[in-house]
Amino acid sequence: MAHSQAMSSSAAVVLFKVDRLTKRFGANTVVDDLSFEIRAGECLGVIGPNGAGKTTTIRMCLGLTAPDSGSIDAFGLSLPAQAREAKARIGVVTQFDSLDPDFTCAENLKVYSSYFGLTGRAVEERVPQLLEFAALQAKANAKPGELSGGMRRRLSLGRALVNNPDLLLLDEPTTGLDPQARHLMWDRLKVLLQQGKSILLTTHFMDEAERLCDRLLVLDHGRKIAEGTPRGLIAEHLESDVIEVYGDGAKQVAERYRSFAQRVETSGETVFFYLSQPKPLLDALSSEHSVRYLHRPANLEDLFLKLTGRQIRDDA
Repeated sequence: MAHSQAMSSSAAVVLFKVDRLTKRFGANTVVDDLSFEIRAGECLGVIGPNGAGKTTTIRMCLGLTAPDSGSIDAFGLSLPAQAREAKARIGVVTQFDSLDPDFTCAENLKVYSSYFGLTGRAVEERVPQLLEFAALQAKANAKPGELSGGMRRRLSLGRALVNNPDLLLLDEPTTGLDPQARHLMWDRLKVLLQQGKSILLTTHFMDEAERLCDRLLVLDHGRKIAEGTPRGLIAEHLESDVIEVYGDGAKQVAERYRSFAQRVETSGETVFFYLSQPKPLLDALSSEHSVRYLHRPANLEDLFLKLTGRQIRDDA
């Protein structure tokens, strides 16, 4: 990864530690005995279906929601008891923008800076730097309502950096953005990682997780069901190759060639063959004219679907 060099010298330093965290709402256990660490200079990704407990975990990590049991240690400080002191070293981008619509971009940054005790020359120097980082120099005097979705997300990221935090907590920061805006946001996050910042990132985008994250936690029903590097998890849980077959005859082809694969799944009109030796199936499919097919390596989306299932989850 691009930031691996920045991370290497401090990989063993643990900035943030969650130990056996549990949170219930009524009879529903939203976070269930969850433990993880965030090391200096790394991006730890958290993926899982809707209702897996990602946002509740973020809220507990910020001291906004008290756990029922377990402990959170941030820079040697206990949360939520010492949340105020810990937040001085943490930056946050939530799922939904909380920018002040009545202030310009520059004013949003100035007002937020005052919450951290920054005044005078320090603010006057910091705000232009953050606008430049967010690629919003030309929008300094524009209000959030005049910005695109991508611009507002970059402004939220810039605002999260006013206190020069050691750790950023980002809760689905690119949801709702078009591909160009997402890529620009990724570029900014990669720069922060190269600078040695640490990031806790929740995301529904598997390509985002694979591009940015050094390690991943996979959550389902509040529990950690897998942890490791993106490539390591793929190698551990999946066959190396996937052949997608689609078309009117896909399901008949699936029955005919099921024995060619270690695992076969159907989603809608597409059949997924998961296998380690793709050549025999590819040779057989070359004479099948009722279907089309795509051969590709296994990826994080395949991992996500294998571990958490293909059924649609309602928000919880």
